[in-house]
Amino acid sequence: MSPPSIFDKLGRRPKVAELVDWTLVDFDIEAQTIKLSFDGNERFTNPAGFIHGGILVAMLDETMGSVILNTTQATMSATTISLAVDYVRPARCGRLFGDGQITSLGKSIAFVEAKLFGEDGKVVARATASFKLTPFDPETIIPH
Repeated sequence: MSPPSIFDKLGRRPKVAELVDWTLVDFDIEAQTIKLSFDGNERFTNPAGFIHGGILVAMLDETMGSVILNTTQATMSATTISLAVDYVRPARCGRLFGDGQITSLGKSIAFVEAKLFGEDGKVVARATASFKLTPFDPETIIPH
């Protein structure tokens, strides 16, 4: 069983988190790190049979946004300003694991990095991003 997340406190997950089966594995508020798992299922494959790059970016973005939301205890929302991705190797179907860490958290901007791993523990993609921070309103941001 996974530890409680900020979404447990809020009572629901965003629709994209549902789509990729966002699951909290670990969170360290002091280190500002998060570990998540996702379902890399066959619905997300490209013609070569690997997980589509756009889905990998969604998982990386979810990892980075989630570390901000959890670290701020849902007081701040993170809107992606810029995101750079490196695809390291093809991602096969199965569980994928995201590790995210805040590298700088200011009053209005956050910088975050994340890596996505396959079930074999090898990095499949990595990303860095900057986020605009705004007050979080769960009634308007997370659909019912």
